[in-house]
Amino acid sequence: MEEQTASPGANADNNGQRNGDEKPRRGNWTKGRKRKKPMKDSNAPKAPLTGYVRFMNDRREQLRAERPDVPFPEITRMLGNEWSKLPPEEKQRYLDEAERDKERYMQELEKYQKTEAYKHFTRKVQEKQKGKRHRGASPLSVSDQQKDGEGKDRTVFDIPIFTEEFLNHSKAREAEMRQLRKTNMEYEERNAALQKHVESMRGAVERLEGDVMQERGRNGLLHQHLETLRQALTSSFSSVPLPASGETPTLDSIDSYMKKLHSIIVSCPQEHENLINTVRDVVNRLDR
Repeated sequence: MEEQTASPGANADNNGQRNGDEKPRRGNWTKGRKRKKPMKDSNAPKAPLTGYVRFMNDRREQLRAERPDVPFPEITRMLGNEWSKLPPEEKQRYLDEAERDKERYMQELEKYQKTEAYKHFTRKVQEKQKGKRHRGASPLSVSDQQKDGEGKDRTVFDIPIFTEEFLNHSKAREAEMRQLRKTNMEYEERNAALQKHVESMRGAVERLEGDVMQERGRNGLLHQHLETLRQALTSSFSSVPLPASGETPTLDSIDSYMKKLHSIIVSCPQEHENLINTVRDVVNRLDR
């Protein structure tokens, strides 16, 4: 039997076929190399949650208990639809809670940035970046360094892209924007209706002011007529004293004089016939 020999090149080709040649990978990321997560600051304040995330946290467990056979992505889709159909007043409750939580976070973050713990964490991040630069960073690590230098909030709001969490977060933002646009349109329509109502009220106020001015003019004329009548009565009845008291009228007492005269005549007309005739003559002269 003849021995079959193979060249080293052939052996290498066979080994490569057995082991399987690795196909070129996209980018410069080597297979087996793990992506390093950005440093997390455990002492930093807890990041705020959006209104959509708060709604998801409230409803997720309840919906999973009601529908245990539904997979997680489908539950997320169902909750997204439920959020988009949520009444504005109920949705506003979650948005208000998120706004209060955001204010809380900003206050705590401002205080935290003045602490030694924050300064220590910043130094650790800078030292880590220096070590990467000394070792020679790949294009991806350079991108990470740029992201790390963007600001103090990066470690808090860092959300890996193309994950379910990020997609849900993006959908929530889009839903909030749609709801805000819808709410803004409703407010504009209400504002237009209120503007028309205000214009109508202004017209009514102007008409009422005109009526008031007319009434004031009439009242002024009536007051002048009343003063003229008082002067005429005072002059005409100045020669007619009241029985018993002998009182004669003046401009200040003409009203009380006329009341007393009327009371005397009505109480006993038979006894004051002469007085009645005198009053008739005075009134007849006033009519002329």
